[in-house]
Amino acid sequence: MAEPTSDIEIARAARPRPIAEVAAELGIPEHALTAYGRHVAKVDLGWIAGLEGRPRGRLVLVTAVTPTPAGEGKTTTTIGLGDALRRLGKRTAICLREPSLGPCFGAKGGATGGGRAQVVPMERINLHFTGDFHAVGAAHNLLAAMVDNHLHWGNELGLDPRRILWRRVLDTNDRALRRIVVGLGGPADGVPREDGFDITPASEVMAVLCLARDLLDLEARLARMLVGLTRDRVPVTAAHLEAHGAMAVLLLDALAPNLVQTLEGTPAFVHGGPFANIAHGCNSVLATRTALATAEVVVTEAGFGADLGAEKFVDIKSRASGLYPEAAVLVASIRALRHHGGVAREALARPDRAAVARGIANLDRHVRILRRLGLPTVVALNVFAGDSAEEFSFVQAHCRDRLGVEAVLCSHWAHGGAGALELAQKVAALLDEHRAAGARLLYDDATALVEKLRTVATEIYGAADILLEKAASVRLAELEGAGFGRLPVCIAKTPYSFAADPNLSAAPSSHVLPIRDIRVSAGAGFVVAICGEIATMPGLPRRPAATRIRLDAEGRIEGLA
Repeated sequence: MAEPTSDIEIARAARPRPIAEVAAELGIPEHALTAYGRHVAKVDLGWIAGLEGRPRGRLVLVTAVTPTPAGEGKTTTTIGLGDALRRLGKRTAICLREPSLGPCFGAKGGATGGGRAQVVPMERINLHFTGDFHAVGAAHNLLAAMVDNHLHWGNELGLDPRRILWRRVLDTNDRALRRIVVGLGGPADGVPREDGFDITPASEVMAVLCLARDLLDLEARLARMLVGLTRDRVPVTAAHLEAHGAMAVLLLDALAPNLVQTLEGTPAFVHGGPFANIAHGCNSVLATRTALATAEVVVTEAGFGADLGAEKFVDIKSRASGLYPEAAVLVASIRALRHHGGVAREALARPDRAAVARGIANLDRHVRILRRLGLPTVVALNVFAGDSAEEFSFVQAHCRDRLGVEAVLCSHWAHGGAGALELAQKVAALLDEHRAAGARLLYDDATALVEKLRTVATEIYGAADILLEKAASVRLAELEGAGFGRLPVCIAKTPYSFAADPNLSAAPSSHVLPIRDIRVSAGAGFVVAICGEIATMPGLPRRPAATRIRLDAEGRIEGLA
């Protein structure tokens, strides 16, 4: 029989352990599991509550350079590092976000790793999984329906139909739904008004699910969510509509973390999926806390590059939960550095040391971001065909001599945990050397919102300043006056550049960050700044990944990678 080569073939050829056996490795008893078949389970919330007070393991954050069309391999590195740490004898757990159907059928395909560094069951995780995304969409859209129902039945709260803040969601990329009109058809069909759809990972309900400590905290956060304003600009919340209780009911099962495993049997919590370029881009607090209470080392990832992912992990998730990473892995590839050095996509597989030398400025900026956040760092250089020894030597020497960090070659995509053993050894050494260390917040709660935004823009993105459009400036002042000034900020911008312009690659400096809109996620607990042309509902590419996904004659899925 031929050796499997595609991601889906490799995943299908695996022989996963029963999920109860995987859970037992972390000390989770079988009675604390709700099984979804033989290889997927949710961990009981009541059992998790009993973990309070246990010593915590060490948290390692995996992030990356600015993403490129070449793909850097951040998720595969998270998985490969977890497998390698387990090979070193560490009781290890991995924490990842759940894939969204939008990117899976859009441009990205599957999101469970690749090659020999995957979490399984691959098809199940990518497609519906345990229904968490559907629960988030149902809870979100229930609130949307209750908003329009309130308008229909007399609008006792005085909601201004022009100032409804709560859009609908759908877990499909569909640009045609970004702006719509609802309520057409006459008095029996509601109140006509402008509306729109966001993608489910951009829902504040998803952010709330991922930041909630427990069921009581979940319901309290849902209650605080803003749905709109009255004509006198008085905020109206989900609690005013008495919607938060029913929403919590819909999210009851979704709040429990999902447990699966890697191809090598390492326990992996895959739970929650907020977008990283719109929301905070981290898996759930409950999953991370459960992992830290049951494992010695926990490897998790933040979305996109360190500018969006690592900064939000620390300034939003860590601030809210008290769970601070103690070391970071910065994922890069020679191909990515060639791209940032100006090489076109079709030429990225060819050696080009001069381009790497130009593009390494991007890696430099990300290392400095992690240093600013107080995280000891090692660089993981993922190996691709076409990389040259000269290019590797240049990057390793540059990291060592100019940045004071080590760059390790990794081949976990091809060899699983064995291909990341040196990386695991370096990470273990960092944790040993920095036992009292922990990430540092970028700003204090008391800092004014506009200064928080300016701090992120100048210290993380390398910008000269921010440029607030008039509406955004007015909104910031309103939020400060309404008592939201102590919240952290979450910048929604393109992930493909430090600037708001995705065409500015490498490490642009002295640019100005344009902020066109300000939104408050009062339940999640952060203020969102919308920058540039970022869209909260993605569109499909010219040839979507969905055109390659189908069933074969035996009913097996093809094309999901």
